[in-house]
Amino acid sequence: MLRMLTLLTILLVAAPVQAADEPLTDAQKKAVGEVVRSYLLENPEVIFEAIEVLKVRQEQAQAEQQQQALMMLRDTVERSEGSPVYGNPDGNVTLVEYFDYNCGYCKKAFPDVMALLEKDKNIRYVLKELPILHETSELAARAALAVWNMEKDKYFAFHSELMNLRGGMTEGRILDIAVGMGLDKEKVKKGMTSPAVDKELAVTEQTAQALGITGTPAFIIGDAIVPGAVGQERLMELIVQARKASDGKG
Repeated sequence: MLRMLTLLTILLVAAPVQAADEPLTDAQKKAVGEVVRSYLLENPEVIFEAIEVLKVRQEQAQAEQQQQALMMLRDTVERSEGSPVYGNPDGNVTLVEYFDYNCGYCKKAFPDVMALLEKDKNIRYVLKELPILHETSELAARAALAVWNMEKDKYFAFHSELMNLRGGMTEGRILDIAVGMGLDKEKVKKGMTSPAVDKELAVTEQTAQALGITGTPAFIIGDAIVPGAVGQERLMELIVQARKASDGKG
């Protein structure tokens, strides 16, 4: 910061005082340019300092935009009729996860979320299908949402099977899981292209874009938007914070 102030001082000294509406002459512009060039060549680290300042400002601006978007979209994100819900539907804190069935980090985060739900019976878990990695991601998401719309009590078992699936994901393997759970294959296939599934996927994609979510997994807990498989401990910390914030508002 001191270096930036020094540069500003040099510029002010190098340029003659001008009237507010009087532009610099070509000669003055050249003189200022030479001073700036000379200073930067002698102090190149100033450039990196400026880049760091810009990066921090951009991150702060992005965080502010995310918070504003979350305030506007919270009901849609947490209470969308088409989004599957697990855990305690009346829980006092909501954990939202955007995920993709082909996402390795989502699979890594899955046991952490399961352990969390097992320990804390007061979490409302909302699942947002965000298929962004592969064509089969969308097939899996559509099949899962079809199961949710057909038999809600079988959704999470289906979801778990897909999360634990290893090797290549194909439509055949996806549908075989559904059949193995006693679901009608043709009804699931028909449900995959239903307007309800189309709408849920579209809304999820739109909210993800508005919230600046560009990868999976991404979690929303209270006012926190957290990218990545951050681990069970970090998720619990955020849940505790969200509960405290909610109690404070009450």
